[in-house]
Amino acid sequence: MTRSTDVQTALNEYWTQRSVPYDEYQQRPDRKDLDLAAWKQVFADALGTAPLDVLDVGTGSGYVACIVAELGHRVTGIDLADGMLGRARLHADAMTIPPTFLRGDAVAPDFPANSFDAVVNRYVTWTLREPDTALTNWLRLLRPGGTLAVVDSTWFARGLHEGASDQFKSFYDEDVRRALPLAESTTIEPFVDRIRAAGFVDVEAVALTRLRELDLEYGVAPNHEVLTQYLIRGTRP
Repeated sequence: MTRSTDVQTALNEYWTQRSVPYDEYQQRPDRKDLDLAAWKQVFADALGTAPLDVLDVGTGSGYVACIVAELGHRVTGIDLADGMLGRARLHADAMTIPPTFLRGDAVAPDFPANSFDAVVNRYVTWTLREPDTALTNWLRLLRPGGTLAVVDSTWFARGLHEGASDQFKSFYDEDVRRALPLAESTTIEPFVDRIRAAGFVDVEAVALTRLRELDLEYGVAPNHEVLTQYLIRGTRP
């Protein structure tokens, strides 16, 4: 049986090694402004306009955390990949009111209950080693009426290793693959079902058509294909 610490160590190392090219790809000048406008709209719609205390779990290079902070919210971002945190802090240094970035586990964030008005993330739920535990913990961190807003897709519906790079397959090996129950989902419904099962209410998945349009026009990263991304939103009762 693979220990969760071994799985997480592999994930941390992969995303640390990928942090610079991953972050640079998100800053592609040919579509950077269009992407930022689209993502700002996604999270403005999800969170509303009143300033909130927001936790971005698995913040990576801080892309979403910085956007949400620019929308006027008070943002904390956590991640276990040190390389990603380094990139996030570089972006924060250029901001007037930046997010706070801390080393922390998306599955078990180390904050008191009822600490946040919203928990957000992007492209994190598929790679969670224990999604049900994570969702239970995210619910606990939210204040009553608080919002969960996550973005993901069926990135590996044909199999985690189908068309993947050697680097990816070396870290996302068979042990890791077996430890990630959402990674090879063929529809968005398993994500929605687990969020509901964790206790969130009013859960819905909204297709992000503008992001798909941009991907069709400008292309996607190597070893990826154009897919519909979804914002899944739920509420703590």
